[in-house]
Amino acid sequence: MGYEITTPIFYVNAAPHLGHAYSTIVADVLARHHRQRGDDVFFLTGTDEHGEPVANVAADRGITPQQLVDENAPKFEAMGGPLEASNDFFIRTSDERHKAAVQEFLTLVKDNGYVYEGDYEGWYCPKCADFKTESEIAEGNTCPIHGIPLIREKERNWFFRLSAFQEQLEQLYAERPDWVVPAVRRNEALAFIRNGLQDVSLSRNAISWGVTVPWDPEHVFYVWWDALLNYRTALRFGRPGHDLTDSHWPPVHVIGKDILKFHTIYWPALLMAAGVEVPEKVLVGGFLLVDGAKMSKSKGNVLDPFEAVETFGADAVRFYLLREVSFGSDGSVSLDGLRSRYETELANDFGNLASRSLAMVRRYRDGQTPDVAVDPAIGAEFEGLPGEVARLLDGGQISQALDAVWQRVRRLNRYVEEQAPWTLAKAEKAESASRADLDRVLRTLVEGVRATAVLLHPWLPASTEKLLAAIGCPDLDWSGAALGAGPAPAVGELEPLFPKDVGDA
Repeated sequence: MGYEITTPIFYVNAAPHLGHAYSTIVADVLARHHRQRGDDVFFLTGTDEHGEPVANVAADRGITPQQLVDENAPKFEAMGGPLEASNDFFIRTSDERHKAAVQEFLTLVKDNGYVYEGDYEGWYCPKCADFKTESEIAEGNTCPIHGIPLIREKERNWFFRLSAFQEQLEQLYAERPDWVVPAVRRNEALAFIRNGLQDVSLSRNAISWGVTVPWDPEHVFYVWWDALLNYRTALRFGRPGHDLTDSHWPPVHVIGKDILKFHTIYWPALLMAAGVEVPEKVLVGGFLLVDGAKMSKSKGNVLDPFEAVETFGADAVRFYLLREVSFGSDGSVSLDGLRSRYETELANDFGNLASRSLAMVRRYRDGQTPDVAVDPAIGAEFEGLPGEVARLLDGGQISQALDAVWQRVRRLNRYVEEQAPWTLAKAEKAESASRADLDRVLRTLVEGVRATAVLLHPWLPASTEKLLAAIGCPDLDWSGAALGAGPAPAVGELEPLFPKDVGDA
């Protein structure tokens, strides 16, 4: 089955920070999980290269917008490698193939009767590239996101008849209550719709850095329409020699809550205007906070994802962000918090469980896992776990899915202490206990580590692959995620998955 998962495409007016990495990691977790399930995944990310914010930064630096995007876009593309992101394509909206597809799509919307020419006057945020409604204006006539004064602008533009889709959008939200996740964001979008939709600008004539309106070359398309359409245009050319539009649409979107209006109101209405199916689901992440404020380039309170990865490794950064901050909520992040999660959960809970389990098999059974049944008590606690994880991920509950697996990691650690295999080994040697007791414990531990590694692969790709190779069971297929589904392998040596001296001064 075709499955498209997307991140927002990122503004290229500065270098990437951890907030950008967050969306990429969430989308990658879903992409890897669906590949495990056998889906034909198309994971899309990229850069939003048009619009006033980019043009303004370029002008301030005395360079052309094209020079600016050519300088910064490779930094965003390079971010994927250190994060272990497995995206299938990286789109740049300055790509001529994208621009041609945007012109074609929006011409269809016009031909369908949803575009007209008119005058617009309103309060505008140049950093958001967005005209604000009265309910979106903060105290002092400022932008609620960037905190800067809004600008009063008046233009003669081409308009999109957003108001024509009031009823259809309300029906969409009524029929698909989980179309936007979490519920608080769904309710926020629905309240905006119920407040009454007004027609919105489709074009701008005050700037020239954008996709030219084919029926009026003095205008360029408003940057949001150009940017949103990347999710569809990339399907045409993102996989060489294949048009994936029919097989992979509709997509699942991962976005931040600051772009909720565009993705959950404007975007579905535009698709309806063209007679195209709306996205499958929109997953809305919260803000990563540093010292109580949203991480933002304009505020300067960013954490460098490359530095964090260089110190702790990609798996640790991926795990930390989705463990520390429940997806959908705002949450504070810090290098101290990352270090704490690394030491207590990755090194102690998971890494130590894996290394000691394999070491005991090598010590007590010459590296051969006993070919016996797993402990039924542990089997009962793992029952249905793959289905639970898949259900949570499909519902956008990324952190809850991780927690469900981590509860079993901790259960296996308790099992080690309860069963004390080192004591069983002494008793076996003294012939005061049967060999079967230790066999059962060792088999349960190795199989438990294997099953949890398969389940955790989307969050911890590098370390789980390393672990499964040492166990002798490299298969990541979801059918092997159930406890007891694996063989009784010969295990090899395992270097520490998460060395405890990482980051020491």
